Amino acid sequence: MDLADRFLTAITSGDTDALRAMYAPGATIWHAGAGVQAVDDNLRTLRWLSRTLRDMRYEDVRRDPLPDGYAQRHVLRGSLPDGSPFELDACLFVTVRDGRIARLEEYADSRGSGPLRELAAAQRAARTDASADARTDARTDARTDARA
Repeated sequence: MDLADRFLTAITSGDTDALRAMYAPGATIWHAGAGVQAVDDNLRTLRWLSRTLRDMRYEDVRRDPLPDGYAQRHVLRGSLPDGSPFELDACLFVTVRDGRIARLEEYADSRGSGPLRELAAAQRAARTDASADARTDARTDARTDARA
């Protein structure tokens, strides 16, 4: 299995150790509209994606070799947690050095990614609310203890 196939397999299975091994030291991941993402942030995003989309798969994959890597077009499909279908058209330009990914540029249909962005924002807001509630509870407990 070549690097491109292993990369997609690792993404869909959430295998962040395999993904990390495929990135070259100092690898750059760039997303249209979002800019540069550090490898660790990218791995967290991909792990979240693999846990969030049910039946996640890459379909209609077309690859073209480039002198220093490959270009890939694909459709990412799966189901959102509420059961609604998800479909995202995307394109990658991947620079490979010494058999590892040195740079990945991703262009994705922003309309297609909207449901995932909304879900991620809702989850972040819920975590923030839970943290605020925990801080309030801790302050209340401290005041109660101080009065006792």
